[in-house]
Amino acid sequence: MNLFDKVFAVDGNSDDGTINVYGNFGIPVFIQEKRGRGNAFQLAEKHAETDLIIFFSADGNENPDDLPVMLDYLNQGFDMVVAGRYLLKGSATDNSDDPIRLRKLAGIVGGWTIRILWGSRIKDPINGFRGFAVDALKRMALDAELHDIELQSTIRASKLGMKTKEFPTHELLRIAGQHKASAATFTLIKSLGKAILRELWTGNKFA
Repeated sequence: MNLFDKVFAVDGNSDDGTINVYGNFGIPVFIQEKRGRGNAFQLAEKHAETDLIIFFSADGNENPDDLPVMLDYLNQGFDMVVAGRYLLKGSATDNSDDPIRLRKLAGIVGGWTIRILWGSRIKDPINGFRGFAVDALKRMALDAELHDIELQSTIRASKLGMKTKEFPTHELLRIAGQHKASAATFTLIKSLGKAILRELWTGNKFA
């Protein structure tokens, strides 16, 4: 049984055959004019024609068995649902490209920080595997261009007093591709720090 009314992909104009794979499965593809995960989220939001939307990366990390779980929570009325990799019982993350666990530590510390500053209950504020009620997503007015988009959505959901839910996920190994030894972890930590400072500075001006 098909869980979703619509499935589409957002691609940064890759040249590795990914777009052809989508075509083989009849999945429409929207090409980003500007690269970056945040820009991909914003483009997907523009093309959403349903009441609910789930962001799912097809690299193998995210467990498709979690999709009906996430959809069920959204149908219960939650504004944002996050698949949590940290601290929740039964959760686990793929650290194969982050051997000293810096990214994991940054995520956990980020979660603590936004819980203190904004009262968020989300323990994994940086996982992109999350779903939204589309009207709630639009009210967040997200504009982060890179991997700080997830952190921004976590913070703004809390600022707006939205109804959120986090459930444990067991992250899987990537299907293919070469992992960078650093996983761009230091760049990620820097961007997350800047995102937190920006949200402190702007307050609720985005609303």
